[in-house]
Amino acid sequence: MSEVERSMMDVDIACVGFGPATAGFLKTLGQNLHNEDGTPIAESKVMPGMPPQIICYERADDIGFGVSGVVTRGKAIKETLPDFDPSQVPTACEVKDEKVVYLFDPHGCARKSWLLKFGELFIKPLGGKKKAFALPWIPGFLHKKPGYIFGIGQFCSWIGQDIMGSGTAQVWPGTPVSEALIEGKEVKGVRLIDQGVNRFGEPDAGFMPGMDIHAKLTVVGDGPVGAISRQIDSEIGLPEGSEQNDWAVGMKALIQLPEDCSLEPGTVLHTIGYPEPEIFGYLYVYPGGQASLGIFVPSWFDSPIRTAYRYFQHWMHHPYLWQYLEGGELKSWGAKSLGEWGKHGEPYLAGDGYARVGECSGSTNVLTNSGVDEAWKTGSLLAESVVELLKKDLPFTKENLDKTYVQKRKESWLETDLSIATNARDGFQKGFIRGMIGTALVGMTGGKLYWPSKIKKPHERIPDLETYYSKFFSKKEIAELKKECEAKGAGLHDAFMDRMGWPEIPIDGKVLISQQDALLVGGKVTANPGYHDHVTFKDTELCKGCGSRVCIEACSGEAIQFDSELGIPFFEREKCIHCGACLWNCSHADPENDSLSNVAFVAGSGGLHSAEN
Repeated sequence: MSEVERSMMDVDIACVGFGPATAGFLKTLGQNLHNEDGTPIAESKVMPGMPPQIICYERADDIGFGVSGVVTRGKAIKETLPDFDPSQVPTACEVKDEKVVYLFDPHGCARKSWLLKFGELFIKPLGGKKKAFALPWIPGFLHKKPGYIFGIGQFCSWIGQDIMGSGTAQVWPGTPVSEALIEGKEVKGVRLIDQGVNRFGEPDAGFMPGMDIHAKLTVVGDGPVGAISRQIDSEIGLPEGSEQNDWAVGMKALIQLPEDCSLEPGTVLHTIGYPEPEIFGYLYVYPGGQASLGIFVPSWFDSPIRTAYRYFQHWMHHPYLWQYLEGGELKSWGAKSLGEWGKHGEPYLAGDGYARVGECSGSTNVLTNSGVDEAWKTGSLLAESVVELLKKDLPFTKENLDKTYVQKRKESWLETDLSIATNARDGFQKGFIRGMIGTALVGMTGGKLYWPSKIKKPHERIPDLETYYSKFFSKKEIAELKKECEAKGAGLHDAFMDRMGWPEIPIDGKVLISQQDALLVGGKVTANPGYHDHVTFKDTELCKGCGSRVCIEACSGEAIQFDSELGIPFFEREKCIHCGACLWNCSHADPENDSLSNVAFVAGSGGLHSAEN
């Protein structure tokens, strides 16, 4: 509806998304916007006589709703905040103890190669009743000491209040950005989302067109599934050789531990081996008897049944973890897609009128399994560059941003670390054992050696149900299970996992609760009225012929269901938590661009709200 008359506002800098990257940008910028005598280092171009006008738009209704737990060395955060006191953030504390634990499968249902099963024979006797083996040595590249653990929601809330309290920038939550204003290859600003529309985006009662925000610089930090990042990639393109094919969905929760739990604040546990070899887990213990925990289900987990929530429950109920969690209480829950491509998918970091920071800029370190501190560093480097350009009264052109921001980034420790990590995950394209060997090779040799592998697009990796399960039971049984699930309007994952021998989840109403109950714990899912559906299916004919329906099975909020009459999936916005898993958990390519899937995930309102974070 570009022809609709829209109101406009001019600012100097507009930021999209409030996370660690934009927080690092705004905090560093705020520290350097004034001279020693208190005068601004530069005058606003849009409001003469005033300091630069800076505004940040965040889709979520609050900047502190993120449920992710974080463990980080905190190198970049310490550079910006040398006096950082973790006690100022309710969930933060220093890392005290670290363990990597191999979890054995107590049920014998996990998919494992013969080589992995053979290797387990030698260490399984060490597992004991808890079915787990703590590695006696952790590689140095995985260590997070000296560092911090904290909840991302609490940290963003704390730093956001500090930024807004300084008066240098405004942060507007509950304000989704629908698109970038692009002319040629220049970004002129952003457009806020239309309100008062029906689910198809058509004007309805109370229609209010989104405002156009004209900005001298647009800072894009909207994460791996952000609409603005993907629009820029689509219209301006990616550098030659860059491909964003590695993903994971992080399924996470905040748990109030039982009073007799022996884990001390500052404890960091990382798990491998269970519930499937490819699925990694973590548990971080906060002050006050709380813990953040979760699993990561990657795109290279070659199964059409990728139901992260059930795998999450099996993981929590593993004897080793259950000894600490039994008797506790789930306080909040959520999920988030993670861009796992690192340097492989690095986009253009800057262009005329825009710069990219954080996860959408390829800043995740896929060797050390860290991203928050790296994202912060990208933001602080951009802020230093912006200050330099403001002082010289130079425009935010691609040339000037390349000479400052991109150059600073290429010369920083961040670039060194990310370059070492480039191929750390490649081996997982060929299996768990080769993946672990490849990661070890990269870590031990500083990236010189790795396990080479072609990284497939997610839709190239997903087999149909018949192909995947034919080695376990007959095609007739598969067809009967599919028919039974369709008649009930239920997803396939429970039926197929039950058939594979996975035990029923022993729901206790406290830690182990249903997926729909998890949507209500500690908050609620909201779908604010007057916005369009942000998930659609580009070619429904492809959906009719789909043999896997991974978008349904992988949906974190069960917001995508199957319409048995039409033979296609349908989307319920009232259940969506905006994790973005559907975007890459699709077995069909976009008919017009095979680097994308058949699912469209655009800007939208609503999501998962939890006061506990």
